[in-house]
Amino acid sequence: MTPLDHQSLNYTPLSYGQLFMKVMNRDLKVAIHNKGDILNPLIFLVIVITLFPLGIGPETNLLTRIAPGIIWVAALLSALLSLERLFKNDFIDGSLEQMLLSPQPLFIMVLAKITAHWLLTGLPILIIAPLLGLMLHMEPLAYPALMITLAIGTPVLSLIGAIGVALTVGLKKGGVLLSLLILPLYIPLLIFATGAIEAASLGMPYGSHLAIISALLIGAITLSPFAVSSALRVSTN
Repeated sequence: MTPLDHQSLNYTPLSYGQLFMKVMNRDLKVAIHNKGDILNPLIFLVIVITLFPLGIGPETNLLTRIAPGIIWVAALLSALLSLERLFKNDFIDGSLEQMLLSPQPLFIMVLAKITAHWLLTGLPILIIAPLLGLMLHMEPLAYPALMITLAIGTPVLSLIGAIGVALTVGLKKGGVLLSLLILPLYIPLLIFATGAIEAASLGMPYGSHLAIISALLIGAITLSPFAVSSALRVSTN
């Protein structure tokens, strides 16, 4: 994994947009070079979804009823699986120290890295979600709600998860602690996302569920980069 360009971050004046794109593109290129970072969470997601019908039986009505919960739990675990690498490799190769010492705004670099994480994990989940719903015999009426909740909710998984990663980045075995920190914070999102899909499958309005998920997203976008920046400074001292 190549460290960040120390000179470009510290001495070249960059606009917020240029800095954001530079860090995000760097993370995307590194992930593309290490294809396992992209494929492993996606393969895990597909395996989990595939095993559920084998484990509980092929009864269509049962699968239809539990499909929203299965897809969202699998998406949550898939995102959690890939979170630990968000800052860990940067911590190991010294890039994180360069980011902390750089005069460039740290919260912009953090937001860029979180965005790259979502593009590598959340976006693939969003793309294959219709196929996963088809495997679980999801109600046709529920597909729009599934796509909307994943589009709004998966960025929240990355934004909130980044806080836990920042708090545990300096620990040698922080994976278990990361799960304990983050999973309780994911529960409200899980409840309202699955509730929206279930309401849609019954032909009921689900706008209130989407409004709450959207509020979670706005709050996470506003607060998470600053919280992550502070947590990184504390964890690396």
